[in-house]
Amino acid sequence: MAHAPSNPSLKPGVSRYSRSAAYAKKALFKKSKQAAKPAAETPAATKTVTVGGAKNGEKRVVPTQKAPRFYPTEDVRLPKKSRKSPKTATLRGSITPGTVLILLAGRFRGKRVVFLKQLESGLLLVTGPHKVNGVPIRRVDQAYVIATSTKIDISGVSIDEKFNDAYFKKEKESKNKATEEALFNAAEKKPVPASRVADQKSIDKQIIATISKDRVLKAYLASSFALSRGQFPHAMKF
Repeated sequence: MAHAPSNPSLKPGVSRYSRSAAYAKKALFKKSKQAAKPAAETPAATKTVTVGGAKNGEKRVVPTQKAPRFYPTEDVRLPKKSRKSPKTATLRGSITPGTVLILLAGRFRGKRVVFLKQLESGLLLVTGPHKVNGVPIRRVDQAYVIATSTKIDISGVSIDEKFNDAYFKKEKESKNKATEEALFNAAEKKPVPASRVADQKSIDKQIIATISKDRVLKAYLASSFALSRGQFPHAMKF
């Protein structure tokens, strides 16, 4: 049969040979693959043409490709511009400076902490204090805390302005090529900066002076929150 197709159709849309079988039958794998052609140079956007007439300046710069005579009837849709600007989250009414909070997530979940102030990002600045329950000065989201009715008078505690979001930003480490020595040293804990330790001691000293007046309050902060059988959070008064 003259000019018969190499892969005839049995039914409309169904070929006799599969794609891999047709590829093997054509022996395309034996043919040398042609290298991709180099990209053509981008033509110039304008060109200079000669214009007849004494008063036409003899030469004129015109675009290489003429603009289309007709435009699409529908305009291209552009993404909607958002005029919303990020704002600091509104602080819950139950959270005020000195309120004892219960952390619900993170490394120190279940611990009780003292709320100091709200930062520009909307996060809460809290502390254990570290000497009482091991929680250092840190930032937490108010969505992951329970505000209790217990409150500590921190009007006499001076909180430095340096405690902001930039204070907790970590320095970016330069990415070097991994070596055997670097892999073994990666497990070692990095020492806490001396400035952080001094700041923690300064805050703890002021808060502990207030807590020490009430022996029960100090034990309350040192204990962790947990639920037992038959206890339901929604039925509790914190």
